[in-house]
Formats: sequence, structure tokens, C-alpha cells
Amino acid sequence: MTSVVPAAPRSDWAETARIFRFGTHVLSVTYAEVRKLRHDPLELATRAVQPTLWLVVFGKVMAHVRGLQTGNLDYLDFLTPGVLAQSALFISIFYGIAAIWERDLGVLQKYLVSPAFRSALVLGKALSAGVRGLSQAVVVYLLALAMGIALNFRLMNVLLVLVLILIGSALFATASLIIACVVKTRERFMGIGQVLTMPLFFASNAIYPVDLMPGWLQLLARINPLTYQVDALRALMIARGSSSFGLAMDFLVLLGVFVGLVGVAAEMYPRMVT
Repeated sequence: MTSVVPAAPRSDWAETARIFRFGTHVLSVTYAEVRKLRHDPLELATRAVQPTLWLVVFGKVMAHVRGLQTGNLDYLDFLTPGVLAQSALFISIFYGIAAIWERDLGVLQKYLVSPAFRSALVLGKALSAGVRGLSQAVVVYLLALAMGIALNFRLMNVLLVLVLILIGSALFATASLIIACVVKTRERFMGIGQVLTMPLFFASNAIYPVDLMPGWLQLLARINPLTYQVDALRALMIARGSSSFGLAMDFLVLLGVFVGLVGVAAEMYPRMVT
């Protein structure tokens, strides 16, 4: 008697097709955003100025401050992951202004009438910010190598650093998009973006250890996603680096915050046109 293999339930095929369409929408939006870099290579060059100043000027000066204890790391080794995270943050936190431009130009309206999932639109834009963040990783690695900083070049470590930059940049770009959905004007957004950037940076472990902060600032640092990104980068990038919170905790916090922000942004994104 011939056995008949049961066909896959129609619901399984529909779910597979839905996932495939979602991934296609995400990649399409990401590709459209990344293509803009080809028409503006000067942006990549100018973005290299900030990490260069932080490492070559600020880092060299602060390395001579005797009271700044950074454990078993030289100060420049300690600072390098923080500069990388900061560079990616500064790119991402103003990403929402592009969404306001798109609304004013009518591009956003075209996105919203397309069959693309709203969360796919948000995720695609977030990942494109991550790609821009990767350009900063290349700059910081080259600078650090030229300055003799003890980097860890194990393949797995480098790959995880790139993943961290993608997640961190996408996280702050999504937060930026939420702010843009609330304020809806470029002038308001620029003011709020500038107000948020410095507190996020200075209330983190990017340029000094959390233990050196007063108690109230330590509390803020521990709820700041940038702290966990820097902590993981320091453990993975630097040869003698280690994580204060544990790499698993660092990744879980970043992914958890990112997923939550994507959910919020997907709900708010269509309201920008109202």
C-alpha cells in the first residue's frame, strides 16, 4: 500500500510567504537608504573627523590625568570602544530628521500606501543607520591601529563588534524616528536631538568608568543602552578588555530595547502624515 505524504498545511505556507515578504520589504528599504551614500561620499569623510579628534586630541590629553583609573587598561585602550559607540550614536540620533524630510517631500506618503509592513519600513530604516555606523567602525579601527592600541582581531570578536554596531545604531535611529513622529518639525527635532545626545554620551561608560560617577549618575548609566553597548565593545575590541555586566546581558539589553522601540515606532510612523 502506497503511503501518501501529507501536504504542508496552507497556514504554514502562508506564514512562510508572509515572513519572506517581510524580509524582502526590510531589505528593499535598507538598500534604498544605503544607496544614498553613493551620492554623498563626502558625508563619510566628514564623519571621520569626530572620532579622530576624540582619540588623537582628547584621548592623548586625558591619558595624562592620574586620577582617572581604568583598571588594567591604558586610557586610550579604554576610550576607543567608547569613541566608536559615540560616533555611531551621533549618526543615528539625528536619523529621524530624514523621516521629516521624506514627509515634506511626499516620499513617506508613498511608503505608507505601499503594501509594505509598517514594522518592515521602520526596521529597514534602522538597519540602514546600522550600515552607516559600520563605516565609523572602519575609521576607528584604522585610527586605533595607527595609534598602537591593543586591538583584538579574532574573527569572531570582529564579527560581534560589527553586530553590536548594527544593533546599537539601529536602536538609536529607531528612537530618533519616534522623536520625529512626536515633534514633526525639523526645528524642534534638532533642538531635542542636541539635548538628548550629550546626556546619553556622558551618562555612560564611554569616557570614564561607571564607578567614578556619583550615585545618581550611576543609576542613569545603568539604564542607558549606550552603557551596555560600550561595555560589550570594550570586551570584544580590546585585547585585555572585559565586560562588567557580561556579554549575554549586554546583548539582551540592547536587543530587548531595540525590539520594544521598533514596536512603538511601527505604531507611530504612519501618524507623521497627519
